[in-house]
Amino acid sequence: QVQLVESGGGLVQAGGSLRLSCAASTSTFTFYVMGWFRQAPGKEREFLANINRSGDMTSYADSVKGRFTISRDNAKNTVYLQMNSLKPDDTAVYYCAARFGVVPGTDPGNFGSWGQGTQVTVSS
Repeated sequence: QVQLVESGGGLVQAGGSLRLSCAASTSTFTFYVMGWFRQAPGKEREFLANINRSGDMTSYADSVKGRFTISRDNAKNTVYLQMNSLKPDDTAVYYCAARFGVVPGTDPGNFGSWGQGTQVTVSS
């Protein structure tokens, strides 16, 4: 497993932007597919985006496609989530996750390592 620490959450007005970061403490960061998820109160954890090990393939949930961008810097062991055009419905705790191996996934059960989460609140 790998330790993950998210940062960059906060309070933003609707239409605004935030960039989340997730730092991984491992010497084998490139062995992991990375993903971002979120969980709002009373709701299940929701897949947002994933990125393959080299960073050249990404996929997104329909709810965030065109607004959110996932990227990674393997030299810094960090994955990012750029969030634009934020809406009040985006309010949630945001988590990054790591999956050892090659195949990206969208099911939270596919990811073995999780960060502690960072709160994002979008005001109307």
